Amino acid sequence: MLYELLLNYVETFSFLNVFKYITFRTGLAFFTSLLIALLIGGPFIKLFSNKKIFNPIRDDGPSDHIIKKIGTPTMGGVVILFGLIASVLLWADLKNVYILFCLYIVVSFGILGAYDDYKKIKNISSAGISSKFKIIMQIILALIGLVVLTYFVEYEEFKNLYFPFFKNLIINLGWFFIPFSIFVIVGSSNAVNLTDGLDGLATVPVILVAGCFAFISYITGNIFFSEYLQILYIEGTGEISIFCASIIGACLGFLWFNAPPAKIFMGDTGSLSLGGSLGAMGIITKHEIVLAITGGLFVLEALSVLVQVISFKLTGRRIFKMAPIHHHFEKKGWPESTVVIRFWIISIILAVIGLATLKLR
Repeated sequence: MLYELLLNYVETFSFLNVFKYITFRTGLAFFTSLLIALLIGGPFIKLFSNKKIFNPIRDDGPSDHIIKKIGTPTMGGVVILFGLIASVLLWADLKNVYILFCLYIVVSFGILGAYDDYKKIKNISSAGISSKFKIIMQIILALIGLVVLTYFVEYEEFKNLYFPFFKNLIINLGWFFIPFSIFVIVGSSNAVNLTDGLDGLATVPVILVAGCFAFISYITGNIFFSEYLQILYIEGTGEISIFCASIIGACLGFLWFNAPPAKIFMGDTGSLSLGGSLGAMGIITKHEIVLAITGGLFVLEALSVLVQVISFKLTGRRIFKMAPIHHHFEKKGWPESTVVIRFWIISIILAVIGLATLKLR
């Protein structure tokens, strides 16, 4: 919005040429979303506290959660989304189909998450909307976005699946591209949602993955860097780095209030939308498998729930003391801060491995 307005005056004021550089606007996007989140975080916490928008705590969770976390406001994802969306609208090219797709995913999944949070608050229950309804809606929302995206994207490689560590291992998904992409977006959305169970646990890994994809999207959209690294060049994906920077800034601003002990929780409003947007970025840049590596912590959390459910249904026994797996370690006696920091360390390692795949081909 502001970016397009400034471009109209480039010929009059030559110094405005700097706004043509993606790297410059990426920096602006980061600081804009960070500042917005920091400025509105406090007032939102006060407003939500006064309105008693509190986070319902699971009855079967760690006992100290009921004592420490009860009465903490939720729906903090609104703070993240406000900073993120405002920053993207200001500094990104809104004619870019990839930016519009990411905005659609983050907004639609954010609304779905907000409805889930609303049901939890209204019913004073951690259940919210049913899992079946949530997944069906996620599938429908992802399907709509992907159908529109494929209509506007014309390059042939869009339906290919590329494997890291291999130069020529490529699979054309054909008609299976849509179901696969839905799985990536919905899976990523729910994986982040499952991880968001401890103060700051999901926020930092989201920042790390967004940071990786800020770099990946930039080099994918640069013909020289993509040729050097022998990865697919996709015109226009460089703009996604602005979206990623907006996520990083907004999440850092939110983390200021979400750091232990959290003054506000992200809620499904934030986790569903952020997870969905990470999946969208993986599809756009054709680095879906790299997304699974850099976001490996989210994959681990989701798999722990899947394994727990399958084991209990087949054998009547539970593999973990509690799922997702971060609660398992709490049940074993790890302090919350220990679980969070060690999981952050795992995320950093996985992010480095994911980035290393760009060169090891």
